Amino acid sequence: MKKVLAIILSAVLFGVLAGGTMVGINVASSGLLSQMSGTEQSQAAGQETEAAQETPAESGTGAEASASTAQLLDVSDIVEESMPSVVSITNTMLIRQQGYGSIFDYFYGSGQPQEYTAEAAGSGVIVRKTDDELLIVTNNHVVEDSEEISVTFIDGATVDAAIKGTDSAMDLAIVAVKLSDLSQETLDQVKVATLHDSEDLEPGQGVIAIGNALGFGQSVTVGYISALDREITTEEGTNSNLIQVDAAINPGNSGGALLNMKGELIGINVAKAAASHVEGIGYAIPIYKAMDVIDSLSNAKTKEEIPESQQGRLGVYVNTITQQYANVLKMPVGVLVVGYDNEDGRTSAAEQAGILMNDIITKFDGQTVSTAEELTRLVQYYEAGSTVAVTVQRLENGQYVEKTIDVTLGSNPDAQPETESQGETESESQDNGSGSQEYTGDIYDLFREFFEQYQH
Repeated sequence: MKKVLAIILSAVLFGVLAGGTMVGINVASSGLLSQMSGTEQSQAAGQETEAAQETPAESGTGAEASASTAQLLDVSDIVEESMPSVVSITNTMLIRQQGYGSIFDYFYGSGQPQEYTAEAAGSGVIVRKTDDELLIVTNNHVVEDSEEISVTFIDGATVDAAIKGTDSAMDLAIVAVKLSDLSQETLDQVKVATLHDSEDLEPGQGVIAIGNALGFGQSVTVGYISALDREITTEEGTNSNLIQVDAAINPGNSGGALLNMKGELIGINVAKAAASHVEGIGYAIPIYKAMDVIDSLSNAKTKEEIPESQQGRLGVYVNTITQQYANVLKMPVGVLVVGYDNEDGRTSAAEQAGILMNDIITKFDGQTVSTAEELTRLVQYYEAGSTVAVTVQRLENGQYVEKTIDVTLGSNPDAQPETESQGETESESQDNGSGSQEYTGDIYDLFREFFEQYQH
């Protein structure tokens, strides 16, 4: 029993001594640190200051990564520098639809067509300043079917704008604002965007999206490039070679700016993927793909209203070749010439210039033409006697060849719509309200003579 008690007491004593030793070491360490000489503390502080003053190049990869992270988290300087080049666009459009006064009208199709105006919001980016105008790039779907277009700048000033050129294939448009309509205060605040037209984009690069989201005014979202060369199909058609980003793109952002971390414009926001199972997928048209179109549209004639009696006349009957028909028939998308308007002794300007039957008009004054409606809208902005370059696709030896023909527009003494449906297909056509009629019957009936002529 005595031996057992001795062992227990020894163990307790060892534990007490060990604990006391650890506490003593901690206390002693604290005391030692507190008793460091002033010289030693000064040396340590000096070493910390030198480390803090190292440049990113001296501090190595870790510091560079921290700087990049901080830059991405705070983009206020970039936004402040870039925001003056971004504008809000309001498009007042005319909407036509079938009206129904009763359920009887609905089931028997006896309602009367109704028209009303509605406003749509979008965005744009100032890309050029000429002697007379500010030129703003946006999406075609932002300004199409417009009755009036207005632009709001960084200082809140709102002025009227006019379409200069559109390209429905790329979903791009240029609108122009007269410098004479802007105050000097506004001109002092706005700026032209810096365009980044290089292909050196990579997934993972930081991006900033600025636009008129939901029509509430300019707002900012931040993210990364998720992928490149994406293709999407919307109601407006198919867009290819798009930048995919995870920065939020919302209605109203269309036509707005996608910037890199240098504040350079790398894309024009165009669409977002919207579904309950989709999150963080937006798309933009890369500037390096859009530059040729931007240049071409910037040089087009600004679309100003011309009195109907002074409007030029191309003098053709046309039908639309939609993408669906083009795929089936292996033909270009565009406007098929199916006849000339030589009534009342008038000579068709198109025929006189050398546009042939079955030519497919694809551009008018450098602007893409996809439908008879687009051709009608374009021609009404050109005076009789003006000369316009018309691009057609012509079938030669079994292949379509592109040709550009200068056409001097004829006069329009009767103020009739520019393009009309061909007589023998009129019963199978539907008036779309723009002065031209698109074919809706059997496509093979329409092109029977066309195939017979070129069946070899």
